[in-house]
Amino acid sequence: MENFIRSLKDSLHKGFIDHTKINQGKYPPKLLINNIEKNENVLGSLIEELEKCESFIFSVAFITESGLAALKSHLWDLRQKGIKGRLLTSTFLSFNQPKMFRELLKIENVEVRLTDMKGFHSKGYIFKHRTHYSLIVGSSNLTASALKVNYEWNVKLTSHKNGEFIHHFREQFEGVWAKSQVLTEQWIKKYEENYVPLINSKVIHQIKDPGISYAGNAIEDAMKIVPNKMQEAALEQIHQVRAQGQNKGLVISATGTGKTYLSAFDVRRFRPKRMLFIVHREQILTKAKEDYRKILGGVEEDFGLFSGTSRDQNTKYLFATIQSISRDNHLCRFEKDEFDYVLIDEVHKAGAESYKRVMEYFTPKFMMGMTATPERTDGFNIYELFDYNIAYEIRLQEALEEEMLCPFHYFGVTDFELDGQLIDDTAILSQLVTEERVQHIIDKVSYYGFSGDEVRGLIFCSRKAEAKELSKALNEKGFNTAALTGNDSQQVREQRVNQLESGSLDYIVTVDIFNEGIDIPSVNQVIMLRQTQSSIIFIQQLGRGLRKHQTKEFVTIIDFIGNYKNNYLIPTALSGDKSMNKDNTRRHTKDTSYIKGVSTVNFEEVAKKQIYKSINDSKLTSLKVLRDAYIELKNKLGRIPKLMDYITYHSIDPNVIINEYNSYYQFLLKIGEELPVLDKYESQVLSMLSIEFLNGKRRHEPLLLEQLVNQSSIHIKDYQQLLQKNNCIVDEATLKSIIRIFDLSFFTQSDQKKYGEKPIVITENQTYKLNTHMQSSLQENHYFKEYIEDVIQTALTFSKDYPSNEPLKLYGKYSRKDVCRVLNWENDEKGTMYGYKTKHGTCPVFVTYHKDEDVESSVAYEDEFISPEILKMFSKNSRTLNSAELQPIIYSEDNNVDIHVFVKKDDAEGRDFYYLGKAVVDRNSLEQTTIPTASGDRPIVKMNLLMEYPIKHNMYHYLTSK
Repeated sequence: MENFIRSLKDSLHKGFIDHTKINQGKYPPKLLINNIEKNENVLGSLIEELEKCESFIFSVAFITESGLAALKSHLWDLRQKGIKGRLLTSTFLSFNQPKMFRELLKIENVEVRLTDMKGFHSKGYIFKHRTHYSLIVGSSNLTASALKVNYEWNVKLTSHKNGEFIHHFREQFEGVWAKSQVLTEQWIKKYEENYVPLINSKVIHQIKDPGISYAGNAIEDAMKIVPNKMQEAALEQIHQVRAQGQNKGLVISATGTGKTYLSAFDVRRFRPKRMLFIVHREQILTKAKEDYRKILGGVEEDFGLFSGTSRDQNTKYLFATIQSISRDNHLCRFEKDEFDYVLIDEVHKAGAESYKRVMEYFTPKFMMGMTATPERTDGFNIYELFDYNIAYEIRLQEALEEEMLCPFHYFGVTDFELDGQLIDDTAILSQLVTEERVQHIIDKVSYYGFSGDEVRGLIFCSRKAEAKELSKALNEKGFNTAALTGNDSQQVREQRVNQLESGSLDYIVTVDIFNEGIDIPSVNQVIMLRQTQSSIIFIQQLGRGLRKHQTKEFVTIIDFIGNYKNNYLIPTALSGDKSMNKDNTRRHTKDTSYIKGVSTVNFEEVAKKQIYKSINDSKLTSLKVLRDAYIELKNKLGRIPKLMDYITYHSIDPNVIINEYNSYYQFLLKIGEELPVLDKYESQVLSMLSIEFLNGKRRHEPLLLEQLVNQSSIHIKDYQQLLQKNNCIVDEATLKSIIRIFDLSFFTQSDQKKYGEKPIVITENQTYKLNTHMQSSLQENHYFKEYIEDVIQTALTFSKDYPSNEPLKLYGKYSRKDVCRVLNWENDEKGTMYGYKTKHGTCPVFVTYHKDEDVESSVAYEDEFISPEILKMFSKNSRTLNSAELQPIIYSEDNNVDIHVFVKKDDAEGRDFYYLGKAVVDRNSLEQTTIPTASGDRPIVKMNLLMEYPIKHNMYHYLTSK
């Protein structure tokens, strides 16, 4: 408690009296705003406090379903922990809708009351903790816009439980609460009967693509319809492709972003004498023709269909299905140059013979392909078909940011447990449709809800038999559902879709047939009851609900996460991060702020643990995964990619490849590429530079190497100036460390042998230069030089993520060898620095938070966080308070020793630890105790480390949770 009060006083002094005060404390007053560029928002702070609190109080005037949805999974987790809260709201201005009140009733651990106080307009959130209260108060109501995107001002303050400030807030709340009415279903029914909104509190989303408000088809009306900002940018890029003399272009655009309208605008600009538009399904054809007519104008006779029984052949704008036009007896009706402009929708299907036949037959002035998913699981190269001309690309994250799609709330929820075991890959059909699992599904679906008056949902299953049985079970529970599989005809599919849109069906239960090529804009709930096998299919299924529609404000995605080996693909797909870097994947699971706009990604705690388990257990860097990523990128580029290409095109993390194969050259050989030969020493040097420098954790080495590759030597003073220019640390210890890296003396003997044994860089007459073998190789083997230059540029790119004027990055990840290097130790001492080690004025402390069960008790030290500010640490055994080894640590401040704390969750994370900052020993906590060993009790010292900065919530929660 004394530490808390001291820290709170420091925080208040710095926040309200003197901002220059050095000791800032752990509880600074903070302005909370929504900053899209920094991925910061009010919602994040709200969730952080919820996850730490013992109870909570909300007093908010306005609440929307979307705002409530953003908190539902977190409130569910609190319910599992027995944590309750109270919420006070009102009917002020009739903003709050009756359906929202029903959603509140579903949250059993939140007691809700309503005040009839005139002008009730409060916006406050109070959280009770063990030692204190946190308060967020300001302009944000409980709406998704206010919590994520609007320009809002809120202040977060901390108060001791006896503070007068928090006492006034609680007193105000309790006074109104005591006079307020309890929310009940009866109250909602009465409210609903008299509900007349005085303001339009319901957000109606219109499709952003223009052309909807014009009923006429005259050309002058069509010309009034103009592209939106994103379409303007796309049209300009497509124009540039043609201006460069190219006659093909590929448009990659997320589902629901208006590819058809975009292509129609380009046709209007191109002004072809005749145009052919090809799709793979007839139901899409008619809609495309209607959309084109809105944009192009003209008479009905200008627009024709070539599909089914329609055989229009001479219209200016012809819309055809691939099944019809690809037949030989139909193709021959047209001249090869019949059409100036040919468009192919869903062009990722173009590997089929029917598409090849059509594309090889016609010779238009320009051919455009359109797809949301150019990546193929069969290895077919879509990019090659279009001469590697990507005319325009917009993926899910960008489309959300530009508000081109309907916002979504994704919930990764826990699947059903049978006899204490979660549903897994081996579950048989009888386990998937038990009475208990069906009820579990209904409970979850009801809790997380949907936007709009009636549910229009899609349920994706893993098997046809499951779809049929589940549909039957749901119908017995009072739902109106229909199973739809690949066995059903196109006519039956269209009938079911019409029934869903009209409201006569609540759900269509299907397997994979709706992954793409189906447009049901009114879908407001997507339920995933199958393991994620591919990121592509995941996004396709999620995308079924992303089209905007006037009946919904958002779409709810409910993903039932069982014990599936591929769960790691979920954060990969949602974030769009293809790096296959386990740390990135973990980060995207625990921190979902990457989702733009008012959309949110939420995981129930148990479901989140299943994803972590999948990440730990899976081989994300298997040869197949790496080869697939390589082929995908090679297809996109039309050449062997460089390491830098993986960064530029947001593909796999190059470090993942190096960690597995030592160098990119070795990886290329492994997957069968025929390459010019490197000699043994060249290969060894390339491995050394890749392994040690590619991650960019210190900028100094690649900067020196870049100079030496270009000019073979550089004077030490010139190099120092270069470092200063790049804002790098320039001191004797760092310069000495750099040379020990390049002359290999830093490394262990086994590493020196691995890296070629002789110094790569030598120093003569105050000048750095490459050894003669290196100079000769760079001059005579330009392939070797290209590999080296690629490593340098990639390393310099990664180095931008690390501070150049500080040795370590807060929350960066470092191996023990990395730490030795960046802290300027003379040698790699990773083999002898377990736990902690003091040297060169530094003391790195390494903690594996959750030890394996088979670790011997004599070394299984119970290091743990007491709070985000305090780490309880144990010395090695057989140490006392007087041990010489501990004196520099205990008196670190007096001895100018910097204690650096590194923590990893468990050994499944690999060799790297998170850097959590500096710390000092709380000498009042020092205690000599004992630890049991095989040879009896041994002395050990226990102490608390006070962190320079409190560990941020997401990291603390991730590391400490079991």
